[in-house]
Formats: sequence, C-alpha cells, structure tokens
Amino acid sequence: MIIGVTGTKASGKGILTEILREKGFVYSSTSDRVREEAIARGITDYTIVDLQNIANKIREDFGTEELVRRTLKKLEGNEKMIIDGIRNPGEIEEIKKQGGIIFSIDAPKEQRFQRLIQRHRYSDPKTWEEFVRMEERDMGKGEESTGQQVAKCMEMADIKIVNDGTLETFKTRIEYALLKLEEKENPKKRPSWDEYFMGICEKVAERCTCDRGKGGTVIVKDKRILTTGYIGSPPGIPHCDEIGHLLKTVTHEDGNQTTHCMRTIHCELNALLQAAKLGIALDGSTLYTFKAPCRNCAMAIISAGIKRVVAKMRYHGDFDTADLFKQARVDFEVLSQEIVKYDKQ
Repeated sequence: MIIGVTGTKASGKGILTEILREKGFVYSSTSDRVREEAIARGITDYTIVDLQNIANKIREDFGTEELVRRTLKKLEGNEKMIIDGIRNPGEIEEIKKQGGIIFSIDAPKEQRFQRLIQRHRYSDPKTWEEFVRMEERDMGKGEESTGQQVAKCMEMADIKIVNDGTLETFKTRIEYALLKLEEKENPKKRPSWDEYFMGICEKVAERCTCDRGKGGTVIVKDKRILTTGYIGSPPGIPHCDEIGHLLKTVTHEDGNQTTHCMRTIHCELNALLQAAKLGIALDGSTLYTFKAPCRNCAMAIISAGIKRVVAKMRYHGDFDTADLFKQARVDFEVLSQEIVKYDKQ
C-alpha cells in the first residue's frame, strides 16, 4: 500500500507519518529528494524559497511526477510506503496510478505559525510576513502548473483531516480514518458461525438491567437459536436500574474477594430458565456467552446437557469453570484472555 501525504506547513503531517511508521510503513518524502538536489548543486545553507525553486525546476525539466518517481525508487521493495511532501497534482496522479491513497492534513494558520517557530528549522521563515508569503506560494498563488499547488492537492485528497483540537483528538481522528481505510481495503469477510452468534450475544447484552456489567447469552443447536438470556432480576422483582444494587462481598478460600449483585440472575442461567419454561431440550447444544460462566452457571450448563460453551472473555469469578467443563467433557473455548472485573459500586 502507498499512502501519499499532502497539506499545509506545520499542520501535523509528522504525527500522521509517525502513526503510520508504528504500523509498519516505511517513510520517505519528496522534500528529501529536493534537499538532495540542493546539495548536489552545492547549496547547503538553503532556505524554503530555495527548495521551492529547485522543486519547481525539477518538475519543469522532468515532469510534474518526477519527485514521486524518485521517491518510489528509494522505497522500492517495501509493501507499505508513505510518501510525504506532495505539492503538485502530477505527484498525486502518479501515486494514484500506483493504487495509492492520499491524505490531506490542515490546521488553523495561527497555530501552524507557532508550531513552525517552535520547531526551529533553519530553512523555515522567521516572521509572520515571511510565513504568509511562503504559504501563498505553497498553496499555488502566482505558480505555474509545474509549481507549488498544495491547495489543489488538498482538494484531490481521498481522506481529509483537520488538526484544530488537542493532540489526542487529532490522533483519534487519524486512527479512525485509518480504521475506515482498512475496512475499505479489506472488506470484512462473511462471519463464521461463532462470530455470528457472539455478535448476537453482544446485542442481547444491551437488555441488561444491572449497569455493573453487561452480559448476554445465546443457546444454539444445528445453527438455530433456541433461547437467549441477559443479566436481570426475575419477573416481578425490581431491577437494579430502578432501585439500585444489592451487593454482597464473597471471601474465597485463597483470601481473594469478589463482589456480586444478589438482585440479578446471570445471563447463562436466564437462558437455561427460558428453555425450561418453554419446554425446549438443550441436549447437544452450544452456549455462547459474553463472559466465562461462574461455577454455579457452569454446573447448570452441564446439567442441561449442553456440550459446547464459547465465551468472549474471562470473568473474575470463573475460578474453576474450565476444570468443571473438562471433567464433564464439555468443550470450552474462551476467545480472549482479557478478564471482566466489575467494581464494588
């Protein structure tokens, strides 16, 4: 994958490239090629104007896509590439011809000037007037088609992000954009049956009436749902979200303490009770649940004849659940070793 980066000076493009590097992308910039050309011409104490002039001359002599071509050659052999410093539509067209995606980063002008001053780069302007002149030229004012055309490049970008908040807000916007890009590049495959029923578990959990934790259960046989259950009080009994929790702290043999709400029935047991109420046999079925069952629910599951249990994650009260299922020859799978632990409030 190739990601091209365009945008205004000191807008935060470096933050985007840092995040991409952490994700395995290899970085290079068209500006590096311009600096290399400056040094080759014997210019070492260059200014931003010098670099703009050199870049324009390269595009004029070799084509508007030349700086991207040189940078692609530098990055040759890498599967994931970032090309920064895109300033001309010809460069964007070359990246898109290679199947690349263009990001545009912008920020309020005053904020960018302050960032530019703080970074103390030799070639950068030192006054507001110099900054404005640089900005106008960079954006395309008075430039030929082979010159600086950042404004047009930003219009052509596939993904546009504005850095006008905190650093964390900016990073969140970048991560969200990258997530949506990944989803677009790699459309989610058809879910497996386990993924499908676990997704339904999470939806069932939204019906929970105890806000200390959300839990949903789905019992399935032959790929058909038999019953569902969520955490809540028995019918006719007030719910936690109506009158509050009824908490009890349990001290275990090893000294470990856990806190439980005595007002509610666990989602696994509620699903089993629904089956009993409706006269549905559960022999040979599979139970999907948000968290690994506690000991009491595990024993009830075994007694109901369920032969497979799939949990999304661990639960702080599942001390010997796995051993119970092993003894009873119930297949037990936990998709994540993350532990759900509810507080004492």
